[in-house]
Amino acid sequence: MEEIKWGIIGCGDVTEVKSGPAFNKVPNSSIVAVMRRDAAKAEDYALRHGVPKWYDDAEKLINDPDVNAIYIATPPLQHEEYTLFSLAAGKPVYVEKPMTLNAESAVRMQNASLKYNVKLSVAHYRRAQPMFLKVKELLDKNVIGEVRFVQLQMLQSPARNLIASTGNNWRLDPSISGGGLFHDLAPHQLDLMIYYFGQVSSSSGISINQSGEYPADDLVVGQILFESGVVFNGTWCFTVSENDKKDICEITGSAGTISFPIFGNKVSIKKDGYEEEFVFEALQHVQQPMIDKVTNYFLGKGDNPCSSEQAILSMQLMDSFTKKG
Repeated sequence: MEEIKWGIIGCGDVTEVKSGPAFNKVPNSSIVAVMRRDAAKAEDYALRHGVPKWYDDAEKLINDPDVNAIYIATPPLQHEEYTLFSLAAGKPVYVEKPMTLNAESAVRMQNASLKYNVKLSVAHYRRAQPMFLKVKELLDKNVIGEVRFVQLQMLQSPARNLIASTGNNWRLDPSISGGGLFHDLAPHQLDLMIYYFGQVSSSSGISINQSGEYPADDLVVGQILFESGVVFNGTWCFTVSENDKKDICEITGSAGTISFPIFGNKVSIKKDGYEEEFVFEALQHVQQPMIDKVTNYFLGKGDNPCSSEQAILSMQLMDSFTKKG
């Protein structure tokens, strides 16, 4: 295989700018087909983005001989089904986050990848962005000494949040999304914690629906003890006032702190009265660095930038935070 010829299943909002155009911008990569159950929308996407083929049936796209890799960008409910079909057809898969509805489903996807010996990568794309790589570099260099604990707050107003707007707002339906807005945003944050701090020793949490505005829980708190001894505390609340919105992750070490937003562009260091900031330009296509790495992985030119094994860890954390009883 000399070039990755992508088929996209689920060419919705996330593929318009965040990911879709990037597949044609990284070396040895191009989109050859897209699929959406609404045929008119699939055709419209293909025409606007210059994609040669479009389908309203996922199986037809997967079996297209011109397609040699699949990007799955549907709501999480369909991730497992389409991943299993694609892997069985011998086509490597790049699947959106969250990897699927829960950890049990994620394990089945991993097992299929092993069974068919076909590559599987998960779109925890912040791992590849310069800003979060800078945080990794600072931690690896022990700039703030030994890490003691992490405090994360994601507080959003119901009037306006970070989620893409959709007609039926499927992200608020746990049967489709796996949970609520927590399940859409937390994978970014929890995967970064795993990327930075490694294996988890234990985790627990509380998840409740305080407002009753929709079926999904709107407040989640979670704690993690990493095997390294680092302790994490996170709070996700989606019903605060507009004035109380917050997006901050603060890593405290024995010699200082590193703080940054998950959906921003600035990393700050405070150490012994000294302060420094690193500001990063916004990426036109936020997934492009990750898609570049995944393409190289599928071509046998690099490592898997986020394996199913790594993604399962974040699914397990979400399950432990939101389990009932």
